Amino acid sequence: MKSNNIIFLLSFFALTICTFPQSKTGTTIGQFLKIDPSSRVAAMGNAGTAISGEAASIFYNPASLGRLAKIDVQFTYNKWIADILYNYAIVALPISNIGTFSLQMTSLNSGEIDVRTVEQPLGTGERYTVKNFALGLGYGMMLTDRVSVGTQISYFQESIWHSTLSGFAMNFGVSYQYDEFTIGASVSNFGPRTGYSGRDLFINYDFDPDKYGDNDLLPAQLRTDEFPLPTVFRVGVAYPFIFSEDYRLTIALDAMHPNDNNEKVNLGAEFQMLKNFSLRAGYRDLFMPDSEGGLVLGIGVNVPFAGNSIVRFDYGWGDYGRLLEAHRFTVGVSFD
Repeated sequence: MKSNNIIFLLSFFALTICTFPQSKTGTTIGQFLKIDPSSRVAAMGNAGTAISGEAASIFYNPASLGRLAKIDVQFTYNKWIADILYNYAIVALPISNIGTFSLQMTSLNSGEIDVRTVEQPLGTGERYTVKNFALGLGYGMMLTDRVSVGTQISYFQESIWHSTLSGFAMNFGVSYQYDEFTIGASVSNFGPRTGYSGRDLFINYDFDPDKYGDNDLLPAQLRTDEFPLPTVFRVGVAYPFIFSEDYRLTIALDAMHPNDNNEKVNLGAEFQMLKNFSLRAGYRDLFMPDSEGGLVLGIGVNVPFAGNSIVRFDYGWGDYGRLLEAHRFTVGVSFD
C-alpha cells in the first residue's frame, strides 16, 4: 500500500469526524465499552490512537498490535466513578511473519444497589447488581515497514437485575509512521443494534381499566427498543522529542467523533527518564460542552528482569468533576 493512499485514508477519517457534528447523549447501549483500560494512555488524556508499545493500546487503535515485538500481558484494576469496579486483562502474542494475536477480557460490577419504587422510595428491601462483560479477539500486522493495520471482534453482555442484552462489536484501525512521527485512525464499537430482554419486563396487564368484570391480570411483556453501540471515530498523532538516549518527551493528540455525544479533543504528554520512569499528564474532552473535569495525571515504572523481559507498573488519576475522580492501576509484563 502506497504512502499516498494511507495519507488519503487518514484524511478521510479526519473529515468524517469534523464534518458531522451532533449530540445524542444517552442514546446508545454498552457504555462500559468506552471506559479506557490503559493507565498509561488514560494519564495522557486518553490520546492513544497513535500510541503503541503495550497490548492495551488495541483499545484505541487495533493497528498498534502490529507494532508489538514481544509477548505482552496486562491487567488493569480501575476504581471507577461511584465505586464501580472495572477490570481489564489482555494478552498479545506476536508470531513472526504472520502478525500479532490478542485475547482480551473486560468486566464491570456496580456492587449491590437498593431497589426503589415510587411507592417505596426508601427501598423495597431487595437489591440488584449491574454486571457487564466483554471478550475480544484481536489481530494486527505490519503491511509495510511504516504501515500497520488491525482489527478486534468482541462479544459483550450487559445484565441489570434480571434483564440482559448481548451483542457483537468490531474495532478496526490503521497507523502510519514516518521516522518518529505517527498518525493513526480507528473505528471502535461498530456493530448491530440490540436491546434488553428478561423477566423484569414481564407484567400483568389490564386491557381496559374502566371495564369491570374482565381479566385485569393478563400476562404480558414490555417490548424495549433496540439501540446502537457507542461507535467512536478517532484520528490521532504522536511525536517524541528525543533529548538524549535516556530522555524523551512524547506529545499525543486525538480528535474524536462519537455517535452519542459532541466531538472532542484529547491531549497528553509522557516524559520518559532513563527508560525506566515516566511522568504523564493530559487533558481529555477538550471543546466538549458540559464535560465534567478533564485533568489527568500519572506515573509509570519499568523494571527489567530475566534478560530482555520487563515488568511495568502504571498509575493514572483522572478528575471527573462532580463525579469526583477515578484511579487506574495497571501491571504489564513483556517478554520474548
